[in-house]
Amino acid sequence: MKALAQTSVFASVLASVLSMAEAKTALAAGVDIIDLKNPATGALGALPLSDIAAIVRMIGGRRPVSATIGDLPMQAGLICEAVERTAAAGVDFIKIGLFDNGDARDCLNALRPLARCGQLVAVLFADRDLDWDLIDYAAASGFAGVMLDTADKSSGGLRSHLSALALGEFVRNARAHGMFIGLAGKLQLADIPFLLPLAPDYLGFRGALCAGFERAAAIDENAIRDVLLAAGRSKADAPSECAAHSHRVCAG
Repeated sequence: MKALAQTSVFASVLASVLSMAEAKTALAAGVDIIDLKNPATGALGALPLSDIAAIVRMIGGRRPVSATIGDLPMQAGLICEAVERTAAAGVDFIKIGLFDNGDARDCLNALRPLARCGQLVAVLFADRDLDWDLIDYAAASGFAGVMLDTADKSSGGLRSHLSALALGEFVRNARAHGMFIGLAGKLQLADIPFLLPLAPDYLGFRGALCAGFERAAAIDENAIRDVLLAAGRSKADAPSECAAHSHRVCAG
């Protein structure tokens, strides 16, 4: 995902999909990153490993693929096992939610060996008690990226929880550590002009890509193209197969 880093006023677009059919739609529409998760089972609900592996095979390196490990408690052994299983499915990036239901710092430390052979992404939640020091801990543990999201999709979008000043500080802090940065959390088209000047590497979407803007509905190719246009992207801008494969998570 470092190959996707931006410095001007556009951002890569991450589309969260929950099925093979949606992955094909996102690929055809030209999204930059295809993210695999099940919104019915949580903010970072995980898809079955067999589904993840099948979608990775279908994508065939044409786009980077990320996947979540589920809304898991912060127990180091549990988190490490989930990361190893997800890595074995062949994804490029693994998103790990740093929830406030355990020892996130202990989990980050335990993930150091896995971070050495892959692209781990720490996810912090804007609608929870934020521990900004976790950015430092994630960087020290070898995480490649960090993102902000929201845990409760009924509690409002990202910008209803954090000011532009706070979001900008998040981006600057992560950038200082050399990590790539993602912003997500019930983002809509209207949020994009406010977030682009902060220079995140990517913006993550689900509901804005769906029919009727309902995150439980199927994603819609026209809605995806509207988001790509607003983010300053086009189908021609999507990463090449070479760039998509430039960083790959290993399962060792």
